[in-house]
Amino acid sequence: MRNKKLYKVTFLHLGKCYELYAQHVASSGLWGFTEVGELVFEPAGEGLVVDPTEERLREEFKDTRVLHLPMQAIVRVEEVERKGALSIRDAADGQKVTPFPMPPRSR
Repeated sequence: MRNKKLYKVTFLHLGKCYELYAQHVASSGLWGFTEVGELVFEPAGEGLVVDPTEERLREEFKDTRVLHLPMQAIVRVEEVERKGALSIRDAADGQKVTPFPMPPRSR
């Protein structure tokens, strides 16, 4: 039996849809944000095939202890059994993943 839960977090950032794995997801102390911590990556140098997406994400988040993501940027949080492939997709290219609908802003 595992001690830590594993979460797949899908969120939007700068027109891209990111999928990361983390062991900690909770409400942030910052109002309107969700805290995502303990990001999970494959150990560097494991295996012969290098995943360029995973390397890019590892480099982008290498010094990150906790992400504080705006709630409206989060598309989905799933509790999963095992880690899958990480991905970065263009959010505007017709993928199945869409942001949670937000009410129109008042003027």
